[in-house]
Amino acid sequence: MSVIIKSQHLKIPFRDIEIATRNFTTIIGSGGYGDVYKGELLLSGKLTPVAVKRLKKIGHSGQGLKEFLTEIQLLSRYKHPNLVSLLGYCEEGNEKILIYEYAVYGSLDRYLSMANPIFPLPWKQRIKICIDAARGLDYLHNHVAENHRVIHRDIKSGNILLDHNFKAMISDLGLSKIGRANENESYLITNGSGTYGYCDPVYIDTGILTKESDIYSFGVVLFEVLCGRPGFINVSDERRFLAPLAQSYCEKGNLNDIIDHDLKNQIDSNSLNRFAGIAYLCLQNDRNQRPSMGLVIKKLEKALELQELAESSEHAESSKPQDETNSDCDVYKEEKIKNPTSPGGRGCLFPFLTRIRCGDFDFRFSF
Repeated sequence: MSVIIKSQHLKIPFRDIEIATRNFTTIIGSGGYGDVYKGELLLSGKLTPVAVKRLKKIGHSGQGLKEFLTEIQLLSRYKHPNLVSLLGYCEEGNEKILIYEYAVYGSLDRYLSMANPIFPLPWKQRIKICIDAARGLDYLHNHVAENHRVIHRDIKSGNILLDHNFKAMISDLGLSKIGRANENESYLITNGSGTYGYCDPVYIDTGILTKESDIYSFGVVLFEVLCGRPGFINVSDERRFLAPLAQSYCEKGNLNDIIDHDLKNQIDSNSLNRFAGIAYLCLQNDRNQRPSMGLVIKKLEKALELQELAESSEHAESSKPQDETNSDCDVYKEEKIKNPTSPGGRGCLFPFLTRIRCGDFDFRFSF
């Protein structure tokens, strides 16, 4: 219990938590280890909104205790803007409670579909959320401490929280493992753990855990965000995981078929290619072919830049006087057509051409 001893400054009396949550009346989430409640707690003289995770009663098996201690150990030690903050904890009798900063918009999985009545997340906002989450995961993998890294083991859209500005924060570190970094071979052998549909198949098959296991899970999240679909979906009344489905559609060149229709109309083709390309690499069966989180961040930032460039160009074009717009082109039409030279097989993500007709000229180029 040395973790508890070192974190005494974060300890909060159970009675204070009862008052803060009005005796645990407002539930805002539920997980395998307990329910989460909204509350208001006096911290540093200020009434602060908090999320209170009350663990289920820990029995003789001790299930949940290890996760409780892991969260305290990691979140009391490591701080990052894209990592949820631990504000306190309670350990009295059978009560085990964790208190976090309150994320106003909850978890990302609530906003995957464009039909969401609360806030249909536009494409540019989705990329920014993914960049935030990638930075949080990169911090855990590469920057927590010298020669150490944290492997999360349960990356999914349900564990990415959104604050009042839709800034993303990685949460739920209870299953995380601390490993060594800066070595040629850095891995842990452990029982498979995580959420089906997001878990690295290599980790499930071998029990060998590496940071690339998190990268696979993050790839699933990227496709969730792009397609507007959860990690497991129903297709023709058959329950299927999104990851192999997205891989298959990428390789066949028809990824557009599984992207949310309303979202698809917003996405610039170059931004789509950059985003989908890095998501596809994250899901490679060969771990050596999966990108680092640093590279994922760079590719996502480029996807955002391309989207912003396309939107600014569209705005500039639409603001031109009508006669200037049409001065050089009597007829302008842009469409995507199948590339007749494309093999359409493995590795061919987007076998399309773009055709632009302008007056008597017909331009075609690949993207």
